[in-house]
Amino acid sequence: MSSSSVMASVDMARGPIDTTSDPIAPWWHTVLVLLPIAVGSGAGYYQHGLPNANLPGMSSRLSGYFTVIAGEWLVILMIWLALRRRGLSIGSLVAGRWQTLGNFFRDLGLALGFMVVVIPAVAVVMHLLGAKTDSAVANILPKTWFELAVWLGLSATGGFCEELIFRGYLTRQFGAWTGSRAFGIVLQGVAFGLAHGYYGKLMLAIMLHGCLLGLLAYWRKSLLPGILAHGLQDALGGVVGFFS
Repeated sequence: MSSSSVMASVDMARGPIDTTSDPIAPWWHTVLVLLPIAVGSGAGYYQHGLPNANLPGMSSRLSGYFTVIAGEWLVILMIWLALRRRGLSIGSLVAGRWQTLGNFFRDLGLALGFMVVVIPAVAVVMHLLGAKTDSAVANILPKTWFELAVWLGLSATGGFCEELIFRGYLTRQFGAWTGSRAFGIVLQGVAFGLAHGYYGKLMLAIMLHGCLLGLLAYWRKSLLPGILAHGLQDALGGVVGFFS
């Protein structure tokens, strides 16, 4: 019997990989994933806005937009490499596709319904925390048409990348290590809040938002409604801020 046949027999004896509860990568990979997120959050906290690499020839806002876009896609690359080693795809984390327009509009409806309920709830929590978001938001909202265009790209990036990172990868990792999907959802929500350092103590409200997005993904068994809700909420905030 060849060595490949032996390995195949061993794999069959072990059973198929559980693609819903097994960790995607070892602990050190998760540390590497969290490292740029932590650095970006710390930079945002001290810079009182989005993390900004101070790219030459750009406004502080534009530089921050491109810094965040590059940082989030870097993390996605790291996750993709881990998935590839397991023989998995990005789609295995997204867990769904829009095969018809009806599928798309169903998830769009869920996303809009989520926004209608959750945005006011998170706003109430922010009010109870007694902190103001005006200064933090004023530093990051677009002021020119070009900045608005890049903001929309940033919103799309945030919707896809952050949902894949937090509600996909980190939920799977934390859930597998703790043996509890509930803990996985809570821990990724905490990590999501901590990733938004420029909000200061309002990170507590962002943690709640992250947990609710985690519940949406768990209920729908897909990241697609959360991707839409997240991207649309960010885009709407930029558009409203720009025109007001």
